Amino acid sequence: MNPVLLTQLTDGIYTITINRPDKLNALNQDVLKALDTELDNIYSNPDIRTVIITGSGAKAFVAGADISEFNQMNAEQSRQMAKRGQDLFFRIERSPKPIVACVNGFALGGGCELAMSCHFRIASPNAIFGQPEVNLGILPGYGGTQRLVQLIGKGRAMELLMSGQNIDANTALQYGLVNYVVPQEELLNKAIAILTVIQTKAPLAVAGCITSANAVFDESKNGYEVEVDAFGNCFNTEDRFEGVTAFLEKRKPAFKGK
Repeated sequence: MNPVLLTQLTDGIYTITINRPDKLNALNQDVLKALDTELDNIYSNPDIRTVIITGSGAKAFVAGADISEFNQMNAEQSRQMAKRGQDLFFRIERSPKPIVACVNGFALGGGCELAMSCHFRIASPNAIFGQPEVNLGILPGYGGTQRLVQLIGKGRAMELLMSGQNIDANTALQYGLVNYVVPQEELLNKAIAILTVIQTKAPLAVAGCITSANAVFDESKNGYEVEVDAFGNCFNTEDRFEGVTAFLEKRKPAFKGK
């Protein structure tokens, strides 16, 4: 039996490929559990510096949740499922290590929500984004109503959420949902090129950028205070000393994440 996730670690970049091409990589409970386990590895493994999430095949990133599981659920079970999905996607969003979605086709429903939980997105020209849940008599449950508003603005998000209409890669680029649209054969290479640059920076400073930027949308926190704390914490690190010293000595810094 094929694993639902394929993983590879090369030069600090950990690539996770959702591997259900016959189901257009739909998110069932097995995939979500496997992703949760991978997050444990990402958080704890010092050899993993940055992460790519993508889908197998040329048609889909993740075409949505596995709808065949829905008819077996009542309201309380569906709430529990949504909470588990949200908790998992929060772990992606809050990862101290950058996680990039390489969207190589359909990113619908839970697939769009997964992509939005990553720190940024790169798409191939055949990528399609959408939250079509209203067509099933439901709405997004893995954070889609929140992150879509954050990423593209309330007006555009409201239209897409209520109409259930999809957008193509170029529209997603125009809306700010993705950072780049590149040919599918160059998708992973584009992500690797960006992550390779990020990996030359101080890991604790990068983690501080993630935490501070996420605080913009966290009503329980003052983002400016989070930034001040993260800024101050960096001054207690060996990397801050190395970075400043390297700058003054006109050489490239050698950061160690300490």
